[in-house]
Amino acid sequence: MNMYSFPRILIAIFGTFLLAVSSTAQSIHLTDSQAERIGKRIWQNESAGTISGLTAWNSGEGFASLGIGHFIWYPTGHREGFEESFPLLIRYFSSQGVQVPNWLKTSTACPWPNRSAFLADKESARMKELRLLLAETVPIQARFTAARLESALPKMLAAVPADHQERIRTNFYRVAAEPLGMYALIDYVNFKGEGTLATERYNGEGWGLLQVLDGMGNGPATQEFSISADRVLTRRVANSPVARGEARWLPGWKNRVKTYGS
Repeated sequence: MNMYSFPRILIAIFGTFLLAVSSTAQSIHLTDSQAERIGKRIWQNESAGTISGLTAWNSGEGFASLGIGHFIWYPTGHREGFEESFPLLIRYFSSQGVQVPNWLKTSTACPWPNRSAFLADKESARMKELRLLLAETVPIQARFTAARLESALPKMLAAVPADHQERIRTNFYRVAAEPLGMYALIDYVNFKGEGTLATERYNGEGWGLLQVLDGMGNGPATQEFSISADRVLTRRVANSPVARGEARWLPGWKNRVKTYGS
C-alpha cells in the first residue's frame, strides 16, 4: 500500500470521532483504539511509520523534529518563526503520568546545538531512550495533537475580524461532521499549525488551519478542505525564501493533504 493511501476501514474509524461543542469551547473525545490509529496515521504521514523517523533533524532547518508529529525543539539561542511544540508534549506526558527520563524533564532547550551534533549522536543511549519513549506513547501523542485542535478554533476566531468569524466557524464544523473530517483537522493543525501567529507568514501570507478553512469553497467539505490545503501549501512554497529549498517538500505535502478528501 502506498504510504499516502488511506485504508477504507479507517474511514469508518475516523468517522466515529465525537466533537461535543458548546457556544464557547469544543471537546474532542478519542477512544483508545482511535488514538492508536490516528497516531499511527500521523506517524505514517510524517516519517513512514519508522522508529528512526521519530528523531529527525531535516537538512536546512535549525531545530530537531521529534515524535510522530515531528514536534519542533529549538536548541539554546536559536529561534525561528515556527511554533515550538516538543516542550509542550513533554509537559503533556507528565500530566498523563508518563515516566519521562530525567535528562529530558530538566532540559530547557534541545541539547544538540545543530544538525551535525544531532546526527553524530543518533546511536547514543540518550537518543535510543528518546526513541523508545516516543515509540511507546503513540496514542498519547495523538491525544496531544487532538488537544491542540480543541484549542484551535477559539484562537482562529480571535485572529479574524468579527464579520469573518462565521465563515471560519462554519467551515470548521462542516469538515468536522464528515467521516474523514476529524482526521483532516487534527492532522493539519499538527502539520502546519493554527495559522494565527504573525511569525508564521511568508510575504504576509500564512499556511495554517485558519488559511485552509478560509480558502474553502462550497462543495463537499473534506474535498474542499483538501483542495484548499493544497493551494495554501503551494502558495507557501512560492513565497518561501529560496535558501530554504521548500519546493523539495511540496510533492509529499500534496500527497498528504490528498488523504483528507478521499
